[in-house]
Amino acid sequence: MSPGSPPRVRFAPSPTGRLHVGGARTALFNWAFARRHGGVFVLRIEDTDQERNSAASLRSILDSLRWLGLDWDEGPEKGGDAGPYFQSQRQDRYREAARRGLEEGWLYRCFCPPARVAALKEEQRAARSSAIGYDRRCRGLDRAEAERRAAAGEAHVLRFAVPAGEEIVVRDHIRGRVRFRSEEVEDWVAVRSGGMPTYNFVCALDDAAMAISHVIRGEEHLANTPKQLLLCRALGLPEPEFAHVPLILGADGRKLSKRTGDTAIEDYRAKGYPAPAMFNFLGLLGFAIDDRTDRFTPEEFVAAFDLGRINKAGAVFDLDRLHWLCGEYLRATPPAELAPRLRPWLAEAGIVGPATSEEWLERFAAAFRERLRLYGDAAVQGAFLRPGGADRPDAKATAALAAPETGRVLAAAAERLEQAEVFPPADFDSWARELASALGLGMGKVMKPLRAALSGTLGGPPVGEILGLLGRERALGRLRRAAGRLSPPSP
Repeated sequence: MSPGSPPRVRFAPSPTGRLHVGGARTALFNWAFARRHGGVFVLRIEDTDQERNSAASLRSILDSLRWLGLDWDEGPEKGGDAGPYFQSQRQDRYREAARRGLEEGWLYRCFCPPARVAALKEEQRAARSSAIGYDRRCRGLDRAEAERRAAAGEAHVLRFAVPAGEEIVVRDHIRGRVRFRSEEVEDWVAVRSGGMPTYNFVCALDDAAMAISHVIRGEEHLANTPKQLLLCRALGLPEPEFAHVPLILGADGRKLSKRTGDTAIEDYRAKGYPAPAMFNFLGLLGFAIDDRTDRFTPEEFVAAFDLGRINKAGAVFDLDRLHWLCGEYLRATPPAELAPRLRPWLAEAGIVGPATSEEWLERFAAAFRERLRLYGDAAVQGAFLRPGGADRPDAKATAALAAPETGRVLAAAAERLEQAEVFPPADFDSWARELASALGLGMGKVMKPLRAALSGTLGGPPVGEILGLLGRERALGRLRRAAGRLSPPSP
């Protein structure tokens, strides 16, 4: 990047699966860095694995990024001057670079069978040898002989000839200057036997062609960086700056995997996690605005984002913290905004239908948002609102309904509610106290049976809200059915 020019960063997923939590965090950091410095966020699709690529995976990745609010400036569906943005469409560029490498001598043909290379590396591991990978047997082949064997159809790969005695310095914004000796880097495969280039080869070529100034990626790629820098030197390409972000760890302290929970962003979306909470949570994985801020908006995150403040240590994926954040976001969401987000979950559970009004949904949101962590919780919390939802009371509700005087309480409540001019009574607590006084009972002996008969449980929102959500006809029906089951048989 030229001094004073805006940075260009990229996120480069492979469409061989869904967007992983780690990839989403990397995309978020790239996006925030670009937005913080008025730069460009490039989305590049590394689709050279033709056997595993799928249109469904690509769609899932794009949809997950959009769900998180991570918009890209160049890439699929956007275009841009540095395209094409699919590696499968850049093959001519890769072939030209490989031709140049063979001609200039920094690539060479290797005819060693894969079984020989695998056995060699196994021997090195068993002997705890300091030797690094491939032993460079084919590096000394006469060029004319190598070309003859290739022309005859003999299978081979193209390897990068790592120069001896060089120091490769990675300028890393998180880890400082990381130094490698070229003797620590094996002659790596640049082009496979079928002609398909490898990740390290095309990644460096594309970063240069797209003028990427900063490569922000996971620390597992740090070992690839000296290979890519050596390729840049061989081609005379500018070297980007780097920031290798820490791993995301599961609760067991190991790299996050399906052993400890969901790993794909799509899974969290499908379960009803609020997107702003997920954005917030990902931003906290390895970064902090300060020592006291847990909740922030995307704008606040961008304003505070700095590569030098990203932690070196692994970040723990704390699901409890994520759930707390989700609850905080839902509680802070006005009922009018929350209502349409809950509708799909309530509809799937059979609690609402196409004719259900926005007014009812807002009432539901206001009654339940203090009890929700996820949108999907609405279907569980509101299950009693389905037809027959209170017919099978839980153990505590069953005990409350079995108490003496319960039948009399429910019958009296139903009679008074039927006669009420306003339903539910505007001041329900005063109404309930009057009922209890008329029956000569304490409030607990009135409220528990009412709640149990109306919802089949002793939890949930206030009874007045339950009545409003059920409506007069359904509420009276539940009270009378429960009272009828408790009434003594006629003589």
